[in-house]
Amino acid sequence: MAAEHSLAEQDIRQERRARLSAERLLEQKQAELTAANRKLSAHALDLSGQIVTQRRVVKELEGQNTRVEKDLQAANHKVVAVERLLWDAIDTIHDGFALFDANLKLIAANPPYLAAFEGAGSVGPGSFYGDIIDLCIDEGIVDLNGQDPDEWHAMMLSRWSPMQIEPLTLRFWNGIYVKMMDRRTSDGGVVSMVLNITDNVLREGELRDARDKAQAADRAKSAFLAKMSHELRTPMNGVVGMAELLMENGLDEESTLYAQTIHSSGEALLEIINDVLDFSKIEAEKIQLKPLPFDLELLVQDVGRIVQPTVQQKGLDFQIDYDQYLPSDYIGDAGRIRQILTNLVGNAVKFTDSGHVMVRVVGIVDDEAQQCQLHFTVEDSGLGVEASMVDHIFGEFNQIEDEANRKYEGTGLGLSISRKLVELMGGEVWINSVKGEGACFGFQITLSVVSPAQSAPAMIPRNFKTAIVIEPNPMDLDILTRQMTLLGLEFTILPNAATPRRLLTPDIIFVSHTANSVADVETMQAQFPGVPVVAMLVTADPLQVPDGVATLRKPFRREDLFNCIQAAPKPAARPLQILAAEDNKTNQLVFRKMLKDLSVDLTLVQNGVEAVDAFKAGEFDLVFMDISMPEMDGMEASRIIRQCEQDRGTPPVPIIAMTAHAMGGDEERIKEAGLSHYLTKPLKKDKIHDLIRELTSDATATN
Repeated sequence: MAAEHSLAEQDIRQERRARLSAERLLEQKQAELTAANRKLSAHALDLSGQIVTQRRVVKELEGQNTRVEKDLQAANHKVVAVERLLWDAIDTIHDGFALFDANLKLIAANPPYLAAFEGAGSVGPGSFYGDIIDLCIDEGIVDLNGQDPDEWHAMMLSRWSPMQIEPLTLRFWNGIYVKMMDRRTSDGGVVSMVLNITDNVLREGELRDARDKAQAADRAKSAFLAKMSHELRTPMNGVVGMAELLMENGLDEESTLYAQTIHSSGEALLEIINDVLDFSKIEAEKIQLKPLPFDLELLVQDVGRIVQPTVQQKGLDFQIDYDQYLPSDYIGDAGRIRQILTNLVGNAVKFTDSGHVMVRVVGIVDDEAQQCQLHFTVEDSGLGVEASMVDHIFGEFNQIEDEANRKYEGTGLGLSISRKLVELMGGEVWINSVKGEGACFGFQITLSVVSPAQSAPAMIPRNFKTAIVIEPNPMDLDILTRQMTLLGLEFTILPNAATPRRLLTPDIIFVSHTANSVADVETMQAQFPGVPVVAMLVTADPLQVPDGVATLRKPFRREDLFNCIQAAPKPAARPLQILAAEDNKTNQLVFRKMLKDLSVDLTLVQNGVEAVDAFKAGEFDLVFMDISMPEMDGMEASRIIRQCEQDRGTPPVPIIAMTAHAMGGDEERIKEAGLSHYLTKPLKKDKIHDLIRELTSDATATN
């Protein structure tokens, strides 16, 4: 019984365990089912949201499709309307318009295009370009200008071959001119515009006629200016020349005043004539630059000498500061550069009553290009210019009108001409000024260098090592001492000859022009007997220095300084044999008087025939030949003289032209006739003397 009871309890426990296990399994399955239901519910909710969203998107797309359809319909209507407006516009324009496809078949054309073929044949959409060309030839629609029809047909077809089609001008049978402007489309077709240019062509013809008339008038004006130049300059030669000679004849004070007035008035009139002629030639673009080798430093010094009488009269300090390390020889139009500088320096002296005027030349040399950028400045301590008037004074016929300037006369052309000449040389002009404190005019040009700058000056005698300088002017002293430094001279500067000193004997002494110049020279000669003394004088200085004292005229070049140190006595020269041909009795007298200070034997004749006879009968060092003479002019006489020299086998004698003409081309024609040099009337005594010295350096002597 106990055993059966024990088995029963075991069965009950097993059954309980099984039931508990089943319950736990049931709970687990219920939990899994709950989780699955939960996921299913969330997924269903998500799908429901997506469906709602999808329905919203579909609804929006349906709305957009509706709008797109409406917009497309509206766009199509607009395209049709724009196309209609475009063709309406094309139909209303006066010029022809046509569109061809890639096969050169006409797609569309406006009425003006088709009107050219009206009554000649059927041209319209579907017509081929080649057939249209044939129609133009067959019906004579286009003037072929004598060209072969087949060649013209081939030309018209071939011009549409390139992508870039060149314009073409045609003339129709009725006198209408058209210009064809054709462009290729992206699909290979051609858009052709036919522009009516008849009015333009007729206008061009009128302009050509007007141009021809203007050129004829310009030639007439040039001839008139040449004639007037000759007619004005010829009597001016007598007026200016005779006045200059009168002033040298020891006139009394009143007569001297009269002669000076005649001379200055004549010079003023001549300046006006030159300015007007230059301005006319510049305006007509007739001025041509003549680049030739020249010495720039000498040119600047010559400009300084021109104004020296006025500088001396006003008591101004005048200096030229030419950079000692710049080259001297350049290639350029020396005459025009001289004209620019003379105008600027002349103005500076004119408008400066006291103080100084300085001309400064500096530059930058480009050794590789063999060029030099030159900067010229003309500084003065005169009236100055208001800032508001700077542009005004460079205009034509303009001057500054105020109380300070009213006493100065002039045409108002000088600065305008100078500016245009500088611009013609590729340079520029400027001005810096303060009213009442002076002005600085400057210009910059670039010139080709003939010879490189010398790093050391010319050789001087070895025994010249030390110098004494008496120069109270600071600017002159600065320039002189820089030149001496370049020479390698050691120098001692003294304020005057009476300054207490204990000095070693110098090799050379330089004494500047002052009120006590003669006394200073004599003092230095007494203190340093045997030492060469150089008196530095201004050009117009009448001061007589003691015998044996060399002179150096300010402003001087570095070469002048070198030559002064190396100077030696020269043998007396024989009289020059000069032949001069001049038909005007007054000019003969003027010319003879201008040569009286030279040691010359002068033979004067009245025309070219007499000049040739005199030349064949004698031997001459120089010939001065007037160009305009009766019986035989100067150019013909010069040709015969040159032929005579060839027949003799003798070297050519310099022949100097004397002419009142001043127009472009005269100098070239004169030199082609065998004349070697050229002087413009009225003649200047100093220029004649300088030219004689240049051409006969060892055969002239001044008294």
